[in-house]
Amino acid sequence: MQVEIKTSDIRPIRQTFSHVARRLGDKPASRYQEATLDMQPTANFHYRPLWEPQHELYDKRRTAIVMADWYSFKDPRHYYYGVYTITRARQQEGADRQFEFADKRQLLAQADAATRESLQQLLVPLRHYEWGANMNHSYCCGYGYGTAITQPFIFAAMDRLGIAQYLSRIGLQLDGNSGRALDAGKEAWMTLPAWQEVRRLMENLFVTKDWFEVFVAQNLVFDGLLYPLVYRHYVNARSDATGNALAMLTEFMNDWFDENVRWVDATLKTAAEESPANAEQLAHWYASWRGQVVEALGPLATLALGNEGAQLLQTLRTALDTRVARLGIAA
Repeated sequence: MQVEIKTSDIRPIRQTFSHVARRLGDKPASRYQEATLDMQPTANFHYRPLWEPQHELYDKRRTAIVMADWYSFKDPRHYYYGVYTITRARQQEGADRQFEFADKRQLLAQADAATRESLQQLLVPLRHYEWGANMNHSYCCGYGYGTAITQPFIFAAMDRLGIAQYLSRIGLQLDGNSGRALDAGKEAWMTLPAWQEVRRLMENLFVTKDWFEVFVAQNLVFDGLLYPLVYRHYVNARSDATGNALAMLTEFMNDWFDENVRWVDATLKTAAEESPANAEQLAHWYASWRGQVVEALGPLATLALGNEGAQLLQTLRTALDTRVARLGIAA
C-alpha cells in the first residue's frame, strides 16, 4: 500500500485589515500596525461633548500642534496592549524579587536615622508627583487625537501608578510597614518648602488646556530634569548608606525613564519636522516650562544634594537643552 501525501498552497484573500491596507497596501502588517492605525472613530458621533460643545468628541483643534496625518507618530517600542502588558509583567516579576530580598533582610529599616529621614522627605513624596503625572497622561489620552499617540499615553499613565506603588513600598520598608513614612511623605509634599513650587507647577498642569503642551511640560521638561536628579544623582549619593538597596529598589524607575525617553523624543521630532510652525510652538512651550521647572526644582536639588545641588541642576538643564536641540527644537 502506498500513501501519497499532497500539499496545497492556500493563499489568503486579504493580507491584513482593510483600514491598514488603505495605508500600507494589501501586504502583511505587524500586530502593532494592526492595533494602532486608524483605530480611533472619526464619524457617526451622536452628540458633541456637553462640557465643550464647540468641539467634536475627538477633535484636532484641542491643541496648537497641527499635523496633516496624526498617524505619522510611531512608538519606537511598538507597544500595543499585548506587548505592553507582557513587558511590564516581566519587569514586575524582577522588581518584586528585589523588594522581597530587601524586605527580608530589612536593608532600608537598618539604615541610619538621617538616611531614613532624608528618604521620607525626598523620595516618598514623589508618590504624589507620580499620581499627578498619571492624571496628566490620562488627560492627554482623553483629549489627544489619533490612537498612535493616545495609546502610549494611557500606557504611561498606568506606569506612573506603578511607580507610585513602588515608592509606597519603599516607604513601608523604611518604617516596618507601619505607614508612618507614607504619612511623613505626604506631610512633606504638602508643607515642606522644598516641595511647594513643584506642587504648584503640578497643579498648574492640571488646568493647562492644550494636551500637547501638557505632554511637553510633563514628559520632556519635568521628567527630563527630575528623574536624573533624584533617581540617579540623589539615589547614588544615598545608596551606600542603604547597602545599595536604594539603587536596587529604584532600578525600574531608571529603566522606565530611558525607555520613555525614546517614545517622547520620537513623538516630538515627528511633530517638529511636520512644519516650522510646530517647531516654533514646541520651542515656546519648552522655554516657558523649562524656566519654571528649573526654578521649582532648585530648593529640592539643595535638599537632595546640599551645595552641589544647584550646580548639578544647571548641568542637567544644559544636557536637556542639548537633547532638545537634536530633536529640531530651538532651545
